[in-house]
Amino acid sequence: MELGLTFPLQRFLKTKTPAYGTEPDRRFCWDLHVIDLRGRKCLLAVHSHSRYTFVRYDVAPVQWADLPGLFREGLAESLAAAGFDTDQIEDYLRRAGGTEITRTHGRREVAFLNRAWEDALAMDLCLDTNRQAQPLLDHTVNTRLGRCAGFEGLGTGWERITASL
Repeated sequence: MELGLTFPLQRFLKTKTPAYGTEPDRRFCWDLHVIDLRGRKCLLAVHSHSRYTFVRYDVAPVQWADLPGLFREGLAESLAAAGFDTDQIEDYLRRAGGTEITRTHGRREVAFLNRAWEDALAMDLCLDTNRQAQPLLDHTVNTRLGRCAGFEGLGTGWERITASL
């Protein structure tokens, strides 16, 4: 599985620019970004194929140090809250393989990320400041209608992730 880091996230983590990814199947690619919500550093993760989004609120420095672990934990919790069962989640993670840090996956995918960021900011009232997992915010962002390159008509990130898992 490839985790594409935005330039702001690379600067925030003080890492060198990673190489471009090589995974041809975008179902196993995610783009990650650091955003501020209510003055706290948060992880924004967007699926490159479906634009499914999840947020981890108020991430501690030690968690940023293990970005793949932070991502996997956030993904598993978000998908479980969205109604996927443990077997489906484990099967997806198994098929996705190990984690590789790369650059973001392209213009279309960064457009997904920018849209998700705007949606998360617009849905600030759904933020639960008492926990890292944000099931209500995730649900609200993922059920907003929007166009998505590679998909016909309007749809939601939730509908598209369901079809791609």
